[in-house]
Amino acid sequence: MATAKKTNDLPFLLEKKEVVLVKPAKPTPSEVLSFSTLDNDPNLEIICQTIYVYRAKSFSSINGDHLVSSNGKTHDLELSSDPVTVISDALSRVLVYYYPLAGKLKRDSDGELRLNCNSSGVPFLSASANCELSSLDYLDGVAVEAAEPFVFDWPADDDGRHPLILQVSKFSCGGFTVGMGLSHSVCDGPGAAQFYRALAELATGKTEPSVKPVWERERLVGKPTKTPFQNPIDKSSLATSPHLPFAEIEHCCFNVNSETIKRLKTRSRGRLNPPLPDGYYGNACIDTFVTIMGKDLNEGPLSRVCKLIKEMKKIACSSDYLWNSINMFETMRRENKKLEMDDTTLFLTDWRQLGLVEEVDFGWKGPVNLIPVPLRALDYLDFIIFISPSTLDPAMKGGLRVLLSFPATAMAKFKEEMDALLNLGDDKALA
Repeated sequence: MATAKKTNDLPFLLEKKEVVLVKPAKPTPSEVLSFSTLDNDPNLEIICQTIYVYRAKSFSSINGDHLVSSNGKTHDLELSSDPVTVISDALSRVLVYYYPLAGKLKRDSDGELRLNCNSSGVPFLSASANCELSSLDYLDGVAVEAAEPFVFDWPADDDGRHPLILQVSKFSCGGFTVGMGLSHSVCDGPGAAQFYRALAELATGKTEPSVKPVWERERLVGKPTKTPFQNPIDKSSLATSPHLPFAEIEHCCFNVNSETIKRLKTRSRGRLNPPLPDGYYGNACIDTFVTIMGKDLNEGPLSRVCKLIKEMKKIACSSDYLWNSINMFETMRRENKKLEMDDTTLFLTDWRQLGLVEEVDFGWKGPVNLIPVPLRALDYLDFIIFISPSTLDPAMKGGLRVLLSFPATAMAKFKEEMDALLNLGDDKALA
């Protein structure tokens, strides 16, 4: 079955230190990098914030100035128990490979995004909370607003903005969170996961990332079409609703276990020709759209909606479709147009294949929880994110979490519909 956790105010004090700029550990190339057509999409010019939650490290004994872990390895008592030291040091070393992330990002007067690789550094903030992570339920099911103290923004200046921002927050139990803000113009989801895994690899003793980063954004620069851009959606035909436009947005999280998924069941990187090289971490995902009449959506079977989405995903996997989309975006960019998202757009994305829960280990084992913080990035539209469940509840193994944002006036009714759908005992709901 599915559950929607209620969220309460979480009283705690979080002491934040001064922000420091972490720079590459070695000299790196000084250059100005250009971006692909997909990277240049104005809709991607946002900072995506994510929080990774780690339990305290467990050790079997203390031997002098060293900790002895359960596998018999010894660790420096002062350094190994401090995630701020471990992660900031790893960040400095991984920036030698991902040196563009230590630069400044700016859209020039010609409309092109450019990244000045000047080693200005990554804004890094350390914080300490006066509570245990367990008292906050490891941030599982908390409101988006309650998670905001564990990430931070850093304003742009005349030289541009930092594409990467990190905050490490320690708790009295020895656990911690890593709050990462990363420019969507620089990385898509798989690219962000690639960087985060590299950061963890260097934190646990590796001297270099197992996957070397590749820039090569020129591979995905489209050619403008001869015909002017036409918006694929006729705005005059868009549905109306008493909930639109909305003044207030509300977030909610549903847990869906594996049994429910079985009952309800009815990346372009490998699809491009020629394929992108291993290590490419720029945007390589194409949005696909399904248009449906409001009456059909409201009165028709859910199975038809699922079929439309599956058919569109199949079409979008072809190399021709991908390149046609890239060329369309290049045409839009040169005509100074953008694909407008409004209140009638529902945005769905799936994070479950990024391999970020349980797999990214800084020496404290993998994170027990992963939380997108979409409040600032996606408040202009309704969205649904599918993410892996936290590892705290064994009953959720194989399940998923559904994080969503809807108009506040519609949320209560939506919860009723979700409960009715996910508690059905047969497949007739999809007929």
